[in-house]
Amino acid sequence: MALGKAYVVIAKEHNNLHLAWELSSKIRSCQLLLSKAAMRGQPITLEEAEPIISSLSSLIYKAQDAHYDIATTIVTMKSHIQALEERANAATVQSTVFGQLVAEAFPKSLHCLIVKLSADWLKRRPLQDLADEQRNSPRLVDNNLYHFCIFSDNVLATSVVVNSTISNADHPTQIVFHIVTNGISYGAMQAWFLGNDFKGSTIEVQNIEEFSWLNASYSPIVKQLLDIDSRAYYFGENQDLKVEPKMRNPKYVSLLNHLRFHIPEIYPQLEKIVFLDDDVVVQKDLTPLFSLDLHGNVNGAVETCLEAFHRYYKYLNFSNPIISSKFDPQACGWAFGMNVFDLIAWRKANVTGRYHYWQEQNADQTLWKMGTLPVGLLAFYGLTEPLDRRWHVLGLGYDLNIDNRLIESAAVVHFNGNMKPWLKLAIGRYKPLWE
Repeated sequence: MALGKAYVVIAKEHNNLHLAWELSSKIRSCQLLLSKAAMRGQPITLEEAEPIISSLSSLIYKAQDAHYDIATTIVTMKSHIQALEERANAATVQSTVFGQLVAEAFPKSLHCLIVKLSADWLKRRPLQDLADEQRNSPRLVDNNLYHFCIFSDNVLATSVVVNSTISNADHPTQIVFHIVTNGISYGAMQAWFLGNDFKGSTIEVQNIEEFSWLNASYSPIVKQLLDIDSRAYYFGENQDLKVEPKMRNPKYVSLLNHLRFHIPEIYPQLEKIVFLDDDVVVQKDLTPLFSLDLHGNVNGAVETCLEAFHRYYKYLNFSNPIISSKFDPQACGWAFGMNVFDLIAWRKANVTGRYHYWQEQNADQTLWKMGTLPVGLLAFYGLTEPLDRRWHVLGLGYDLNIDNRLIESAAVVHFNGNMKPWLKLAIGRYKPLWE
């Protein structure tokens, strides 16, 4: 069949349409026979196959007699393969772009939820008074409690993280959640978390717009977002420079996404904290993370190089001597999304300073292209303690074939990838975990 298809193409190119038609007819007969065999679940018999193979073979000999020799076939097929590869590459790029657009689109139901909650926040003065009162709670800085942080503008996703963490905690009253969001979602976040009960845990919501220290003179990422060339690189040429850059492209350059490198500054009195992405679901009690021995390291994370491609050379440009002289290309990558941070060790190692240094070095995007993981791999190099893989299972936003046993044993499952569980393109098999 494969050879017959090749000769169909060649016969058409030589304008031998009758031969092309005959070949196509026999190929269809082959396909029909294969289809019948598949339907009945039995192999094709010799008696069924012999007449079709004989007639197709005679047509192939006829094609060869017409001087469609093997050299011509190879050259022709190579050109067709090259054309198909180019089309496939273009389709892959287009698919990636469309997937990213869908992933970044905000579902109407979520938008309506934010609007309603924001209206509640503005109308209900007691909620605002309660928020002011809780701002000075001693529990927010009590190192005897278990502190978690989330940086997100998605109310529902954040609530899933909080709910699932608290529901699986042995002692929910000892949990403190620190949430940072943007100005648009701030009122909605406050209304949601002040208006619902979370089993006695403490929940703090902050507005990134109030972090006056996070400015262009201090933070390279803020400076880059305000730079015209950088804005053109990330957002295209025709962007309105008056629009607040914090609100753009959350996956790659949102300041909320980069806040993870400023955790010790946001919480100067805390000694240890667990960072969670807003696209995770917690399935087990996470408080044992706080008693893990990180052996002097800053970052406790699950390594991802069990899959061979998750090594440093896949994220960073090792043709640049700044990278190749300081890092091992085969070093094991690890995951953001569920990380335990020793903030005392962080301050001692000045990880935030390391992050700023590498962000400045990459102002022209030559060391890596986008995202927070590459710069995280640099900033936490030599300071990361590998955790048991069961603490954090990834891939539920792109991998359809994760072993159910792995998911069931996981403390945290992560919907990283474009197929977020709150979107229509979510993977149906995993969505109930989030719902």
